[in-house]
Amino acid sequence: MARQTETLARIPLFRSLTEAAVRRLDTQCAWRRAKAKEWILDYKDQSADLYFVVQGHVRVLIQASSGKDSILRDIRDGDFFGELAAIDALPRSAAILAVTDSIVAKMAPPVFRDIVHQHPDVCDQLLILLAGQIRMLANRVNEFGTLDVRTRIYSELLRLARPALNGGRHSVISPPPTHAELAARVSSRREAVTRELNSLARSGLLEKRRGALVLLDPKRLAGLIDKAQR
Repeated sequence: MARQTETLARIPLFRSLTEAAVRRLDTQCAWRRAKAKEWILDYKDQSADLYFVVQGHVRVLIQASSGKDSILRDIRDGDFFGELAAIDALPRSAAILAVTDSIVAKMAPPVFRDIVHQHPDVCDQLLILLAGQIRMLANRVNEFGTLDVRTRIYSELLRLARPALNGGRHSVISPPPTHAELAARVSSRREAVTRELNSLARSGLLEKRRGALVLLDPKRLAGLIDKAQR
């Protein structure tokens, strides 16, 4: 009997498909269980398959020739990766690392292209995703060109934060990234991140709690970024 976790039914990209169509897709995928800290794809990998994260958390990493990794983005339940190679068949532009134990479905490019061509809603969602990635990369390029390390850290904290559940003005990052992870997100060093987080705490803009970082005044933090860009 097929395991219930090995289904694409909870992938938003396929929201317009019938149950029968999703079940057919399930049978056309190769399923993989990746352990935490396991590499799923290597940079420059020649494969062109698309991957759906059915359960878990994976990370997109850019690997420099120096060996230093930069974190581009995180992908969680319901999202997917590898769509660029599935479209243009070129080598992978990034590596993928499992952050937690994860279940992923590998789909061959012809199967993916058939779905996109046959279902307008799937095509529209893909276009929106690709547009969002272009905007995200454009923002990152702008930040690296105009902001110093301090304000790049501020920007990344705001991106990672979510509104507090109590509806207050605070924002919360939970679980909090390690200082090394945050440094990899802004192309800096762990020591610089530690210094800036301590400075934010002294200024009353950040509070370190068990299992979370709390941004006490996100609007003020955003104002500091705007001021730096003028």
